[in-house]
Amino acid sequence: MKKLHQFFVLAVASLFLGITSCQKEDVPPPPQSDILPARFSVDVTRSLNYNASTLKSAEVDTLKGNEIYGHLGTFICVGEAGSKIVEEVINAIRVYNINKPMSFSFTSDEDGRVKNAVVVARADYDNQHWEFGMTITDAESEGNADGGKALQLFWNRSPIKGIAIMKPYNINRSENEDDPDAMYRIDYSEAGGHGYRAEMTVYAAYLPVADPLDNPWSMSSLKMFVGVKGDIVDVYGNSVHPNAILLAGNTGFTYSFVASGDNSTDLGVAEVGLPPVNLDEPSRNILLGYYSLKKVITREIYEVWPDIDPESVQAYLYNASAPGFFDANGFVAGGTAPGTGYEQLVRRLPYLSPYNPKEVLNLSIVFKD
Repeated sequence: MKKLHQFFVLAVASLFLGITSCQKEDVPPPPQSDILPARFSVDVTRSLNYNASTLKSAEVDTLKGNEIYGHLGTFICVGEAGSKIVEEVINAIRVYNINKPMSFSFTSDEDGRVKNAVVVARADYDNQHWEFGMTITDAESEGNADGGKALQLFWNRSPIKGIAIMKPYNINRSENEDDPDAMYRIDYSEAGGHGYRAEMTVYAAYLPVADPLDNPWSMSSLKMFVGVKGDIVDVYGNSVHPNAILLAGNTGFTYSFVASGDNSTDLGVAEVGLPPVNLDEPSRNILLGYYSLKKVITREIYEVWPDIDPESVQAYLYNASAPGFFDANGFVAGGTAPGTGYEQLVRRLPYLSPYNPKEVLNLSIVFKD
């Protein structure tokens, strides 16, 4: 099993190359005296957004929790980072006292380029009517095919609800020269339409896929939902990895996950599936049942080593049983809850489901013309 163990360690390590730390900084937003939305993101429970390097090890030849669930914290981090960028841009332009429809230009502190901003009342987007709309463009790029659009924001003030579309390349050219096509969309709402106090859906598309020899788990697109009600945070979604490869040489997987966490206790639970990247299937039973992480890895092992000792496989995948249990330091156990504090979180998981993998694979994000 040593060769198998080394493979998964390398796969997880390759994922973290180039990923920015996701540690949160409690920086309060500036005082608000404008019409911009006061908030535009939902924080994920620390237990589900962790640093895999601190997790527990095992004495036997067993696939460790950080090697199984290290991806989960990273993909959640990537999705959450998109919403944080939107909030940072909104807070950065508060200095211009946007208290009514207006137009203005400013020079970005990040890339030193001139940006143009237009704020309008009564905007339409995505078959919805919005109280306000704003478009920020990179002035020198307005003649390009994308119109130089950096950020479009459509929002209502009470309750806060909105949609943000952004292209990081046009927001900060100096830091995103290698990612000219990547785009994000964040839908944020405090309207309580799904029973949450606040919720957001994060979309990422056209992400640059690394050379599979450098990072086979490089992500091309992502869709993730986060909802908070009281101290409970629910998270579910998919990230697409077209070059990901497992033991048997099968290529292209969608990391599909559901998770629930408690902010008051820093406890969390999660289930993960690895369906094929182009699977056209919305069923939770298929995505997290037949394609559960443990079952996929088990099938891969037996495809490569059909005569392997079943007891060795069971021992190796001991931590891969669903769900996975986490605390503030990361993975704790798989399959059986290590304490009663997880009970209400476990009860939530059956009501959460990932998205259809094929829909996330073909995800499209567009600005309003």
